[in-house]
Amino acid sequence: MRADKRRRFVTFGLLVPAAGLVAAGGWSAYLGRNVQVELQATKDILAGMRESEPRQLGEALARARLHAHEALRLTSGPDWSLISRSPVVGDGATTVRGLAEAAAELTEVLTDVHGAGAKLMASGGFAMGDIHEFLPHLEAAAPTLDTAAGRIAAARARLAATPADTGLATLDAARGTALHEVDRLSGWLDLAADAGALLPPMLGNDGPRRYFLGFQTNAEARGTGGLVGAFGILKTDRGKFGIERLAANSGLEPISRPVVDHGRAFRSRYGESPLYLLANSNLSPHFPYAARTWTALWERQTHQRLDGAIATDPVGLSYLLQLIGPVTLPGGEKVTADNVIDLTERTAYERFSNQWARKRFLITIATAVSEALPRASIDPAALMSTLSRIAEERRIQIWSRRDAEQKRLAATPLAGELPRRPEPFAGLVVNNSGGNKLDYYLKRSLEYELGPCRADGTRVSRVRVGLFNDVPRGKLAPYASGRLDSPNRHHARGSNLLWVSLFASVGSKSGGMKIDGKPANLFREVERSHPVYSTMLELGPRQTRTLEFLMLEPVTAAPPRVPVQPLVHPQRTQIIENPDGCAFGAGQEDR
Repeated sequence: MRADKRRRFVTFGLLVPAAGLVAAGGWSAYLGRNVQVELQATKDILAGMRESEPRQLGEALARARLHAHEALRLTSGPDWSLISRSPVVGDGATTVRGLAEAAAELTEVLTDVHGAGAKLMASGGFAMGDIHEFLPHLEAAAPTLDTAAGRIAAARARLAATPADTGLATLDAARGTALHEVDRLSGWLDLAADAGALLPPMLGNDGPRRYFLGFQTNAEARGTGGLVGAFGILKTDRGKFGIERLAANSGLEPISRPVVDHGRAFRSRYGESPLYLLANSNLSPHFPYAARTWTALWERQTHQRLDGAIATDPVGLSYLLQLIGPVTLPGGEKVTADNVIDLTERTAYERFSNQWARKRFLITIATAVSEALPRASIDPAALMSTLSRIAEERRIQIWSRRDAEQKRLAATPLAGELPRRPEPFAGLVVNNSGGNKLDYYLKRSLEYELGPCRADGTRVSRVRVGLFNDVPRGKLAPYASGRLDSPNRHHARGSNLLWVSLFASVGSKSGGMKIDGKPANLFREVERSHPVYSTMLELGPRQTRTLEFLMLEPVTAAPPRVPVQPLVHPQRTQIIENPDGCAFGAGQEDR
């Protein structure tokens, strides 16, 4: 990729989503036609920067800043202050002032980011082969990116505090668009800031690092995604990276006593086997539990200390193959972004009746991708977009032994943490209890309806869960469809047994539960302060099962959160908030 295109990316990746921030035109002239003109000019300049040459970006940003600051000046004087206190148009004037302030802050921040981006791209961009040359520049840019992310978050909070219902539909719509766009920009900045802080040390800029790399087979569901079918040791050293060893899950010697202790509540819910058995090590959705177990198992066997753990899955692998292109296996077979999920999670079980041959095949695929990745020349825009998607979908989860790094990770989806925060929360977690690979066909839906606020500071909410076993009619590979939970009983071919759990809001209480419309009693446990309601659910071929939970929740100002377990098929999620003054904005919805 030409250097000028790489330079444009750093600015465009962070600037272009901001173009909609200043689309606040169309309100009545008496609220300030001149302000509208200045904000519209700012918007047009930012939007036009996508096609600008690198040398023109600084000049364009300077012009955008002039217009944004003129809008801020026009809304800062005593005349505007008087309008904002008037009973008829005061709310509109306050919101317009908020838009002008946000636009001015935005252009200031983006000017700083552009400067940092130009220096970054001078190092050669994000090409994987020479990322070691890029890391020092990324490390140098990290403080600027951190500051930018903080300033945008503060600007967002100030804009969100302005009136949302001004009586002027176009202004209200502009405010909504602005908040949406600044959220997009904030996401990019947060990603860049986290990359600046974490990538250099974790990729060995200060010395070698070694991580347990777990490949999760989410055709057999586990809390963090899927059963660990294979693993490797990822070594990084000054930006160079490679996998020292790839092995099937049998490569860790079996033991019969715990290697870690996650506390009494963990043992009460999961028993002791996840503390020493790799196959059960990630039943909990809280990834740091699994990561600590994985590293402890390796260290017990080899006496080699690791710096952390990383998990990924075939879906994440497909996203990487979209970046680097197909890989060719030694026998000539091509593995692509389109076929890698089916190949590793369905076809392999039909092709190989011998499990050791199947595991060798899967390791061959992982080896081919890991060898191709460092040689790949990757478009920076596509790389950033893919990394963002992988992180948001939890197709990669990371735990660091270093406290400062883990604290930073914990604020991102990369950590895979089950938070303890008091917030509206509904998390569906499925663990395969049939000992098969039928979760390749599992489809999920979750509807979270938050009820109106009550005088006592609570509300009644409903969570509706749907599970559909979309197993195909016809023959299934015996290994993939077997029932190890009760091998001597007859089961319909393609039936499955699932351990289904709903993680509810901290401080909530159950108001009743139903399965397929009939009252049911589910087990109640607690994990990391969350009430957890669980049941064993038989799911026949082509069958849909529904679970409904009535919850009495404490009201908080936090937006609702619905984390999604990273399985093969995405979860259909819907959050419904009652428009009664108790809603606090759009929920965090993972798909």
